[in-house]
Amino acid sequence: MARRMWTTLVLLLLDVLLLLRTKDDPLVIDDIAYGDVTERNADPCVRQGCKWEKSRDGKVYVPYVISRQYSPHERSVIDRGLKSFNSNTCIRFVHRTKERDYLDIQSDEGCYSYVGRQGNAQTLSLERPGCVHHSVIQHELLHALGFHHEQSRSDRDQHIRVLWQNIDPGQHLKNTLNLNTPYDYISVMQYDRDAFSVNGLPTMVPIPDPSVQFGEATQMSRNDVIRVNRLYNC
Repeated sequence: MARRMWTTLVLLLLDVLLLLRTKDDPLVIDDIAYGDVTERNADPCVRQGCKWEKSRDGKVYVPYVISRQYSPHERSVIDRGLKSFNSNTCIRFVHRTKERDYLDIQSDEGCYSYVGRQGNAQTLSLERPGCVHHSVIQHELLHALGFHHEQSRSDRDQHIRVLWQNIDPGQHLKNTLNLNTPYDYISVMQYDRDAFSVNGLPTMVPIPDPSVQFGEATQMSRNDVIRVNRLYNC
């Protein structure tokens, strides 16, 4: 009962923050940016307009711009992350020309992205230097394509035991976009066992084998790639 009341209070406070934010100032929870209350509670890529459109040639072109804040080396790391989708998916991140909808990659506060296509310019933040790493870039790009965290799956509780006493109540929500793929401990979307901790103690333990390593991915897993291809019918 106490946990439920605390969760409700946190969500109400988040709703207040949404009302107070400015139009150009997204509410960022963990590394996901939200535009409104209903979007925060939605299964993101079920709602119409979430996915980026497929072209007649079968490719999905996602326009982007990159801020001049980055050094040449940082820019090359970001470019590598963008191009990493080329070999195994139909996603192509391309320099924006005059497209209305595009990713605005910039060094804002922290690493975050909206989930799925939002319309017009949408910020994808890779704060320098801490967020400019290959796995982080892929992680945020997957958010922009429509994916939530691995530990947000509807079947999470069959694979991870959540230690609620150690976790931020605002992170209790689950999502159902599983695309008929198994739970993947090595997904680049899987956080480590201390994620969202309020006291420095573990928040997630793998089951049935608690010794399984997870949350240490350095790049997209095979299942990450499969999910992109299934969502976009590549």
